[in-house]
Amino acid sequence: MDSLKQGLQKFYAIIEQSRVIEKGIPTRYHLTPTTDSHDQSQPYKKITFRERDKTKPHKTILMVGETGTGKTKLINNMINYMLDVQREDKVWFEITDDDQTSVHSQTSIITVYGFYIQESKTDLTIIDTPGYGDTRGVEKDKEIAKSLLVLSKCDECIQTLDAVCLVIKATQNRLSDRQRYIFDAVQSLFGSNIDENIVLLFTHSRGSVPKSALTAVEEAKVKCAVNDEKQAVYFQFDNCQGETFPEEYQMTQKQSWDLSFRGITGFFMFLNNIKPKTMKMTQHVLEQQREFEAKISAIKSHIQEIDRKQIELKHTQEALEKHNQVVKENKNFEYEFEVKYREKVDIDRSVAKEAMCCRVCEENCHYPGCWWVKDLSWCHVMKDYHCTVCTNKCHSSKHVKEAKIYVTKTKKEKRIDEDLKKKYDDDNIIKVREGESVVQKLKEELQELEKVKIKLVMDAFHCVDSLEMIALNTDSLNTLQHVDFLIEKLKEINEPQKAKILENIKKRAGEDKHRAQGYMKKTCYNKSLSKEKS
Repeated sequence: MDSLKQGLQKFYAIIEQSRVIEKGIPTRYHLTPTTDSHDQSQPYKKITFRERDKTKPHKTILMVGETGTGKTKLINNMINYMLDVQREDKVWFEITDDDQTSVHSQTSIITVYGFYIQESKTDLTIIDTPGYGDTRGVEKDKEIAKSLLVLSKCDECIQTLDAVCLVIKATQNRLSDRQRYIFDAVQSLFGSNIDENIVLLFTHSRGSVPKSALTAVEEAKVKCAVNDEKQAVYFQFDNCQGETFPEEYQMTQKQSWDLSFRGITGFFMFLNNIKPKTMKMTQHVLEQQREFEAKISAIKSHIQEIDRKQIELKHTQEALEKHNQVVKENKNFEYEFEVKYREKVDIDRSVAKEAMCCRVCEENCHYPGCWWVKDLSWCHVMKDYHCTVCTNKCHSSKHVKEAKIYVTKTKKEKRIDEDLKKKYDDDNIIKVREGESVVQKLKEELQELEKVKIKLVMDAFHCVDSLEMIALNTDSLNTLQHVDFLIEKLKEINEPQKAKILENIKKRAGEDKHRAQGYMKKTCYNKSLSKEKS
């Protein structure tokens, strides 16, 4: 009881800003944040305890890992270490968001914890990402990357990273396709300069060397910091440290405490000695990944437009041939013509909330759209206020963001001589004979579309080439999922050497990556089936 009173006195000021979660040994308190902000236009939430002192050293760490690995308890472990909480104090503090039913918790992709207390020599910012590979699927994992990019550009605290903490269960003994995918997704977030700042945090540990888990990490070719013996730098934790134990189980609680205390002490020693890395290269990686996916989407859209134009050309040629025959025979002629047109329809809300479309070109320039963007010129497909995707590269003011997209529909029209004369004037017969007709115009349009497609294919290849030079994960699944399609298009535009480069990337990825890619495709397929059933 005396030690409990001592703990209460020692942390009186902190307890005054907290609420009790659970009484016992230790008594658990939840810190009441001084700032709990969430701008709905931003894909991240900030929870701040007290005010940052900009004259003090500041550390920023990023927590990533699979769902269920125990990132939340590790974050609270770090907070208690900074508060110098000892087991004898019989108190435990938590900063993590415990209201998982709130709108913020459901919509936030990333949570940023700022912990700034006078008692600590260092201020700390922790970026907590949601667990990878959970039931929300691959698209949710991609949103993490997008949110991290926005955060690194908008928050002054996130300009450098001191450590990237890859949280893994110490009981991990083999790699499933899903786990290979998770390791790949995590590494795909960063630039190549960050590897020596990546550390392994093994949770659910009982203190023995996690040989199987280390082997699994090695098999997955996870790049991380290494010691003088070229072995991966890791720290171990027992996730029971902050749990309330009955009096008769205090020895178990002591063992848990001692193990985790050694781990957190070693981690903060690493944190104090490692040189922080700028987020610039990681920003470039994330931007290139987003641009690559946008280019692939634009290529597919242009191929559909080319197919539509080719069908229209074929039908028009057939119709004009009949018309010429009628002109020769000096007879009236009427024919049915199948017309393709563009119409706006409501988007599938299960896929996206909004899309950005060009009103001039009647094209879907960014779908799914970046829902957080307020000014359309901020969108990553815009450059110097002009779209890089739509056919005419229109100004951002010609675009609109709404819950509608353009789709191609078909209708039948009847055309007679008078209609042709209106379209091509009274010299229609001469123009048809001279080849200056609608057929020629369609051919010219097809040529322009082919030029745009070629440029998009080359732009997509250059994105891959750039990622090869700057990314930590040079053959990520984000690239591999589109590589076969891009190889085919490069061969179509007579770029066999560039196609060969992509084939070598695919070959280098090896069987493990292709198995993980199979998991990625399966997840997307199952989610698609689920949407259809609903």
